[in-house]
Amino acid sequence: MYLHIGNNYSVDMRDIIGIFDIENTTVEKCTKILLDRAEKEHRCVYTTYDMPKSFIITVKKGRERVYISQLSASTLKKRIASGGGL
Repeated sequence: MYLHIGNNYSVDMRDIIGIFDIENTTVEKCTKILLDRAEKEHRCVYTTYDMPKSFIITVKKGRERVYISQLSASTLKKRIASGGGL
């Protein structure tokens, strides 16, 4: 099953480690460090250039990716519950 995370981007639900609300999590220093590191190592994928609302961390074959989405974490959670939003 795939989760549609916005603007023609989908991720395999089996690869998702976590879905996080940007506004609530980026106040912590460790989250800022994680996002900065992902950006510097070119592991960050922007699904939009609009105001981001969430980020999704995935791991596939040992490779971590961070997807930045304009969709809220609660919207993504609802999509998972309903089968992925596709």
